[in-house]
Amino acid sequence: MFKLHYIMDIKNIKIIIIALFIMVNCGQKTLAQGNKIILNQDFRFEKLLNEKRKINSSILNDQRYNIQIFNGDSETAKKTLSSFKNNFKNFDATIVFNTPTYKVLAGNFKTRIEAERNLIFVRKTYKNALIIKPRG
Repeated sequence: MFKLHYIMDIKNIKIIIIALFIMVNCGQKTLAQGNKIILNQDFRFEKLLNEKRKINSSILNDQRYNIQIFNGDSETAKKTLSSFKNNFKNFDATIVFNTPTYKVLAGNFKTRIEAERNLIFVRKTYKNALIIKPRG
């Protein structure tokens, strides 16, 4: 009986030693890490993020007013958007597809008054321009 109890104690001691060895080694690896992190980021990544922010802001403009300058087919919408961006560099503009037509929307105005002020300038070039109300 004494011999069996002695063997079990040796096994327990071996397990404890192995466990301590593993904990010490893992602890050393985590403590050996430095505090400095060097991030090498491609400049194109920031450019891509800025484009995504622009797209997200144009999608989430439900609470703002836009000026619709065109409503029709895809090719004419692309030409109109290009022409608008050349003529009105201070405005953001985008194409939105609402089945079955494409709309060119300009601006992102907080108030209707601000949209109406800008509509006066836009109508000098785009006679059929109109203000689009926010949804909701």
